[in-house]
Amino acid sequence: MTNPKSQLRFIVIGRAGMDLYPEPAGTKTAEATRFSAMLGGSAANIAAGLARLGAQVELMTALSDDPVGRFCAAQLEAFGIGQGLVSTSGPDTRTSLALSENRLEDHETVIYRNGAADFDLAVDLPDRMELDGLAALVVTGTALAREPSRAVTLHAIARAQEARVPVVLDLDYRPYSWASARDASEVYAATARRSDIVVGNDLEFAILQGTSDPSPDYARQLSNDGPETCIYKMGQDGAITFHAGAESASGIYPVTALKPVGAGDAFLASFLAARFSGGEMSEAVRRGSAAAALVVSRPGCSNAMPLAEEVTAFMLANIMTAPGAVEG
Repeated sequence: MTNPKSQLRFIVIGRAGMDLYPEPAGTKTAEATRFSAMLGGSAANIAAGLARLGAQVELMTALSDDPVGRFCAAQLEAFGIGQGLVSTSGPDTRTSLALSENRLEDHETVIYRNGAADFDLAVDLPDRMELDGLAALVVTGTALAREPSRAVTLHAIARAQEARVPVVLDLDYRPYSWASARDASEVYAATARRSDIVVGNDLEFAILQGTSDPSPDYARQLSNDGPETCIYKMGQDGAITFHAGAESASGIYPVTALKPVGAGDAFLASFLAARFSGGEMSEAVRRGSAAAALVVSRPGCSNAMPLAEEVTAFMLANIMTAPGAVEG
């Protein structure tokens, strides 16, 4: 994992959508009369984060042929995210729409995903991937929730494995997308064993394990049996990184949060950019944590993704908490 940053190239698989935020910040959706529109969806947010950090990135998704889909396509272009792997979904589908509040207290996010366009991936997309020189294939777990997206995503993983391209699985568990928690557990477990890096929070790893009792034990076991790296995130308690037979705990960068969403996408983008630039694992995790802190302190998600110099400046000006230390 020593590609020069100028040559970093990623493919991210998953959903893109339109996010609407009540204006001004702090306004409840039910009381709003004005909204700002931004690119949204975990995969699109990760891609935006990587693009902001100087990487070349393509998004594999499907968009509906309507104004919301065209809005997302225009936003992808504005971020410099490649659309060669973006297909047009069927006429009965719709690109996702989310209303999310820029407020921490009593925060509400509502997501409209009936007939979600991103599950309608064209079956030939994996065969169109250019794998030569690709730093990693990044899979968001929601892409595995329904067909035909699941089969297309698994085919993309198989092609990456054949080409010895690292596969990164962001568990990204959204219960409303899956037929059942059991289905999610079985698919996640099988896919994790085919991945090189698995990232998720404690609840997502519990789903992967098929239990309701979060524990880092399964992530520890998984890192010994399958992926080289598992990052087990615990919110304010930081994270535990299991890598190559060793484990290390890390804290967080305390900030005054504006909202509770976007941290995971920012973490992964900054972690990947640092790690695949040749950075040490611990430094990559710290940079991921710094980016997460920056994004939750800013309005929106995709537009809040930091530049590399912003992450560096933030780390120099702030101190990470000790692992497991919760700020009161």
